[in-house]
Amino acid sequence: MAGKIKEKACLNCKAVYIGDRCPKCDETPSTNTFKGKLQVFNADKSEIANRLDIHKEGEFAIKIK
Repeated sequence: MAGKIKEKACLNCKAVYIGDRCPKCDETPSTNTFKGKLQVFNADKSEIANRLDIHKEGEFAIKIK
């Protein structure tokens, strides 16, 4: 029986992903411990993305531990 695939959050840009490297910034430092996810569709117009310092579209962690 295969184990459940765990999502990771990039410690550099907060992107949520599955794999070895962050697809947004191509960095490797990550954590499996994060709270909440945010889907950003238009980073330029999103007030929440602006508050969290997110400048790209995609799925991001709200809080990284």
